[in-house]
Amino acid sequence: MTTATAERRAGRPDDAVGEVVPRQVVRPGSVPEVVEVLRAAASDGLSVVPVGGRTKTSWAAAPTSCDVLLDTTGLDRVVEHVAGDLIVVAEAGVRLSDLQDQLAGAGQLLGLDPPEQGATLGGVVSANASGPRRLRYGTARDLLIGTTVVLADGTVASAGGKVVKNVAGYDLGKLYTGAHGTLGVVVSTTWRLHPVAPATRAVVVELTDTAQARPLVQQLTRSTLTPSLVELVGTAGGAGRLVVGFESIPESVAAQARTAVELLGGGSASDALPAEVGQRPGGPGEVRLRIAHLPTALPQVLAALPSGSPVSASAATGVTYAAIPAAESAAALAALRSAIAAYDGTAVVLSAPPAVRDSLDHWGPAGDALGLMRRVKDRFDPDHRMSPGRFVGGI
Repeated sequence: MTTATAERRAGRPDDAVGEVVPRQVVRPGSVPEVVEVLRAAASDGLSVVPVGGRTKTSWAAAPTSCDVLLDTTGLDRVVEHVAGDLIVVAEAGVRLSDLQDQLAGAGQLLGLDPPEQGATLGGVVSANASGPRRLRYGTARDLLIGTTVVLADGTVASAGGKVVKNVAGYDLGKLYTGAHGTLGVVVSTTWRLHPVAPATRAVVVELTDTAQARPLVQQLTRSTLTPSLVELVGTAGGAGRLVVGFESIPESVAAQARTAVELLGGGSASDALPAEVGQRPGGPGEVRLRIAHLPTALPQVLAALPSGSPVSASAATGVTYAAIPAAESAAALAALRSAIAAYDGTAVVLSAPPAVRDSLDHWGPAGDALGLMRRVKDRFDPDHRMSPGRFVGGI
């Protein structure tokens, strides 16, 4: 494959996506260059895997092939910030942290807080990454109001815009959120913003058993309190901490923190969140999971994990991150999926050591949705060249 303008070099081992080393790495600097790259790849029948800050290349299954690694970090412009309308338009290669710094000058923020340092906007969309404050602000699907993508054949498609609602054509934002690059390349994003809260306050409750969190969370959700986050950090079958964070004017967060301490039967309040809040548990030698479930099923999720597994749960929204030992991961993952199926539970492998990665079912059962997913894939990428094999059912 040849391109006239985009930066290009040979792939190296440190470019690998799930141990698959690309033949070449291309870094376009504009949308027309992305179009050029994808048209050339289509002409030559080459597979393409888009990446941004490479903070989540271990997530999802490894691609079955990677002829071209398309690095989007050259698309790094904040195109427009309409502060009065709480809207920002930014290219996919803009780092989330850089955008937050720029928005802070106007007293605004994008309400996404995944912990991966260096994550780009395109990568956040493609991996559907979020953090503890999803309880207050929502997820990428909620905040993304417009997007531009380049399809596998080089066609540019846009949907949404600088309005909160838009129903014309495909909802590309929702289709591409969490697609892991299997439908094309996200090149531009438009987001709904929020004002930065003047003050924050955190309440921390120490637990001898993480299973004790559920009735406390239930009391919180039934109250008139409006926390921005309710996080459980600890181990399955072991001790933990329930952290409740409030964001508002100083008088409100102080009053809500006092009420929370009374409601929860104790706890300590401070102006700072514990450092571990929002971090993904586990290390390179463990299998790291993202578990989605009914919020009421948190005790069942904890019970289904191997005892001692580190966990970090957004307890009021039903998202739990956990790490399990690689040696017992296949059996433990199967048991977990079986145990939580009755609670609308799913368990996705975010990352795994090379020794066990290929033996694990990264996505789990897709049910009746798999047929529809395959038809969408056929429509947007008929030759199945975009991030092949990374998504559910080998899509």
